[in-house]
Amino acid sequence: MTNWAGNITFGARRVLRPRTLDEVRDAVASATELRVLGSGHSFNRLADTAGDLLSLAGLPRVVEIAADRRTVRVDGGIRYGELAARLHAEGLALHNMASLPHISVAGAVATATHGSGVRHGNLATAVAGIEIVRADGDLVTLSRGDADFPGAVASLGALGAVVALTLDVQPAFELRQYVFENLPAASLRAHLDEILAAGYSVSLFTSWTGTGIDHAWVKRLEPFTGDTFFGATPADGPRNVVPGMPAENCTEQGGVPGPWHERLPHFRMEFTPSSGEELQSEFHVPRSHASAALEAVAGIRERVASVLQICEVRTIAADDLWLSPNHGRDSLALHFTWIADTEAVLPVVADLERALAPFDARPHLGKVFTSAPALPRLADFAALARRFDPAGKFRNEFLDRLLP
Repeated sequence: MTNWAGNITFGARRVLRPRTLDEVRDAVASATELRVLGSGHSFNRLADTAGDLLSLAGLPRVVEIAADRRTVRVDGGIRYGELAARLHAEGLALHNMASLPHISVAGAVATATHGSGVRHGNLATAVAGIEIVRADGDLVTLSRGDADFPGAVASLGALGAVVALTLDVQPAFELRQYVFENLPAASLRAHLDEILAAGYSVSLFTSWTGTGIDHAWVKRLEPFTGDTFFGATPADGPRNVVPGMPAENCTEQGGVPGPWHERLPHFRMEFTPSSGEELQSEFHVPRSHASAALEAVAGIRERVASVLQICEVRTIAADDLWLSPNHGRDSLALHFTWIADTEAVLPVVADLERALAPFDARPHLGKVFTSAPALPRLADFAALARRFDPAGKFRNEFLDRLLP
């Protein structure tokens, strides 16, 4: 059994697929080593174990909208695409979505996965409550405002099995998606903040073979007016974010208005994205260092481009979650989709980490990185994990290296 990309073969002795909460509690209480498996979209050994893997995909689907229509309670196995469609049918929306709607809500939250937007926090910031089966099989519920809550949300599965989440929701809305090509380097240097704030969500894509941006994906509430976007020209047809891949796999472009959940992700739910043909890394730097960080990557562009499929540049608002790379600071995220060659990619990742070190870069913990991350609340989280799991049932080699 492998992860989504196929670069990790799990070492688990068996996979448990409980169908009720009581079965989850029994499985957790009786296990000696256990990790919870979401949609398998991590690119490192975060979800690996020599014991049991626990999949929550078989739990009954739960989508319970609160009476005030401000929150929704969902089960630990639901995926974003399914949840989004059900919310939209009720006239409701999430504040943001990741590039892929195929990922599980609990897994994305646990790794502080995100969408884009200068005013939008990562997906975990929408969590108002979390229900965890801890190591002894007891069910613990934490809510926003509880002392342990900021440590328990983006927790990498180190505290237990997340069986339910309560998420903030808002009224449904429509978006328009525009793709622009060949954004000049001069415009990027002179107007980076304006470009990144030019829509509800903005993603810039570059192959690092030139000095500018190959294409900008701008998702807006209102129509775009004008002939160019900071010197970039409108694409003459639909595009895929990865060069050479089919455009029909991606959400509708060209400024056609549509539901929020059919524009915020880059990929359509009804298409299965390519798997087994890529690795991914991502590094977050403070927004105040955005231009300097881009210049630092440009300094090793040939090295990066030699193993790169595409690089995405986007923004995430600050939060207070202990293991979030956006903890305490608005961030610029540099996301790298690599070729599927670990031996060739790892030395380039190390070079990137050295180039971005002056800007206090923090990695996405579900992706490929080589240096120990300097997260300000890491020691506090390690203490919280020991309280929830004193015998280390949910630990694995990855967490042993990460946590002091």
